[in-house]
Amino acid sequence: MHRATTFVVAFVLAAILAPTTFGLGVAVAAKPPAGELVVFEAASLKEAFATLAARFEKEHAGTHVGTNTAGSQELRAQIEHGAVADVFASADQRHMNALATAGLVVEPALFACNEPVVVVRSGLAASLKAFGDLPRAERIVIGAPEVPIGAYTVQIWQKAAAKLGADFAARLQAKVVSRELNVRQVLAKVVLGEADAGIVYRSDAIAAKGKVSVVEIPPELNVTAAYPIAALKAAPSPNLARAFIDLVRSPAGATALREAGFVSCPGR
Repeated sequence: MHRATTFVVAFVLAAILAPTTFGLGVAVAAKPPAGELVVFEAASLKEAFATLAARFEKEHAGTHVGTNTAGSQELRAQIEHGAVADVFASADQRHMNALATAGLVVEPALFACNEPVVVVRSGLAASLKAFGDLPRAERIVIGAPEVPIGAYTVQIWQKAAAKLGADFAARLQAKVVSRELNVRQVLAKVVLGEADAGIVYRSDAIAAKGKVSVVEIPPELNVTAAYPIAALKAAPSPNLARAFIDLVRSPAGATALREAGFVSCPGR
């Protein structure tokens, strides 16, 4: 009974933390009904965009916002293979730029930034208090290199190697037990105790408040995650797409993003 209960709790927690697709398949091909706005959002945007979607539906009577939440690289691949969507919001410039080069999105614009942090499972909070303590972790989980958080992690570790020595970076690398396909999978493994520590965004750490401890990455080692948004060139609802992007980039959008843990971008 105890084992079954543990399994159920783990399953439910994973379902809460993991990215979800609401009514959308991996290869969305059918045109959505009138009044349906389809938003492809990076996993770390889940809470902020849920708030903005609710506001958008209230301000646009009869409109429903359907969200497809996954790693930016997954969303990009779906769009490249013909998935139908109106808006794409990425956790990095690379995947958005690829779609822009292919002529699949229109006028990408930066709307927010984020900061990577280290999350530590609660039981190790006393022994992993600073970034320099991270090699003490036995199991570290990070994003795969093609995932934005994974690419940012590579940059952080390169800086750490330059500042703290190649041995420090090598010790970190030796503790990596998994590379996940989106940031919420990294977070879930730490929350569930399957990993001792992981690198996620500050917004993810806030979403798991009380379930993990947060260790700041020194500013000289950290990077800024830039988030662009764009309407798809083939958007079925281009007017709604533009209106949603305007909301995201409005003062109300900035407030929702800030409350979710996002930060203003340098120079903005």
